[in-house]
Amino acid sequence: MSTTQPQITDDLDALMAVIPPALKESIHNTNRTENLLEIVMDLGRLPEARFLNREVVLNNQEITAQDIEYVTSRIGEFDEDNRAGIERTLHRISAIRNRKGGIVGLTMRVGRAVYGTTDIIQDIIESGESILLLGKPGVGKTTMLREVARLLAEKKRVVIVDTSNEIGGDGDIPHPAVGRARRMQVPSPPFQHEVMIEAVENHMPEVIVIDEIGRELEALAARTIAERGVQLIGTAHGNTLENLLSNPTLADLVGGIESVTLSDEEARRRGTQKTVLERRAPPTFGVLVEIQDWQQLAVHHDVARAVDSFLRGRPLSTEMRYRDEEGKMKTEQASMEPVHLETKTASRPKPPISALHIYSYGAARNRLRRAAQHLGVPVEIVDNLGEAQILLTLRGHYRKRPRSITDAERRGIPVYVLRANTVTQMEMCLADIFELEEDPMTAAMREAENAIRRVLDGAKMVELAPQSAYTRRKQHQMAREAHLISHSRGKDPRRRVRILQR
Repeated sequence: MSTTQPQITDDLDALMAVIPPALKESIHNTNRTENLLEIVMDLGRLPEARFLNREVVLNNQEITAQDIEYVTSRIGEFDEDNRAGIERTLHRISAIRNRKGGIVGLTMRVGRAVYGTTDIIQDIIESGESILLLGKPGVGKTTMLREVARLLAEKKRVVIVDTSNEIGGDGDIPHPAVGRARRMQVPSPPFQHEVMIEAVENHMPEVIVIDEIGRELEALAARTIAERGVQLIGTAHGNTLENLLSNPTLADLVGGIESVTLSDEEARRRGTQKTVLERRAPPTFGVLVEIQDWQQLAVHHDVARAVDSFLRGRPLSTEMRYRDEEGKMKTEQASMEPVHLETKTASRPKPPISALHIYSYGAARNRLRRAAQHLGVPVEIVDNLGEAQILLTLRGHYRKRPRSITDAERRGIPVYVLRANTVTQMEMCLADIFELEEDPMTAAMREAENAIRRVLDGAKMVELAPQSAYTRRKQHQMAREAHLISHSRGKDPRRRVRILQR
């Protein structure tokens, strides 16, 4: 893949024109307007500016009702979802109201049209498959969606269903960033599904672009659109395929889940229990793209196969696409191989014949079972603390010191604390308990976690072991999430990450 330099249009002067002059001057004094994400104004509090990696207090003057009035009198009207905009721009202003409906807070998000962000998935866009984009807020889903609409509109009939005017901007005339795509506004968020169907029935699109599919009726409308042969490009709440499957409202986007009872013969053939989870129907979207950060994606090219593998505890074959440190686009296959018990026996003690009894307090039991199955270790989740050999819980629960945890400690039952309620964290915990050898990626992530903890505890700098470019990107990402600085040092194959205090 080649190197491209995205072009950015932010219309920042239009946003600066609607905020109080004192705040405008403070923002310009930061000399970081190109990284500005949001401006926050809450009544009686100090104003803040949020940048990519930090937050800055703009001045020592608390926000007054006059400051909020200054902004609201210069922007468009707020809709039912408490969002407004500035005409012919992509900026979004969201309001916080008191019990009487008065505005007591504003979040002004900078809207940027970024051209050249979709070349990393251009082949997928042009394939004609329906594509679902996932990612946490602020990671660039809407920006990419807008660019997809513009590119597809050069050759196809594209209609954007713009619920909050985030894709096409505020006002009746769409922002130039959507190109020749037509835009249908939504009178109120609960009617988004009706506008989706209206777009197909009235305007004969070849492509429908929709942001933030979040309700059951919208998921059903998306399935209807896909069944009519229209390419659908959309975003949904969630970071990963696992998040989506855990959401009963949106699971239908990837085929839905239902409980199925197998025959004795089929259960023996699969090596599973008689009652299992299966995909209910063909997925609405053929391709799923997880946007992990601005420069890194995980692509599931066959959503049906990915869901089936996930539900049956098989390894997921994922394509990683990212830009390296020189801006060149790279592609790697990240397929997690099944862990067979016999491959581990030579390097770890033989596991106990009877299963390890685990009492789970707050940790998801289905994920714990999946983690144990993937590692091939014998685990039984018990309902009675008296039968448990260990207690597994989350950091948030442990800090509150509930009775179950204090009882376990009083009885001498080891308590293991997870940082997050994820399969990965559970696998790492079980690997410790059963003394399993870690795969290289897990070991690298654990090393980065330990380094981050040391720096947060006061160490000035910790240098990690040499890793591949992809692994270094994951370690840099972990450092950013911990609000720390990281740099790569050395030359391949000895290139490595350093993590430092800010």
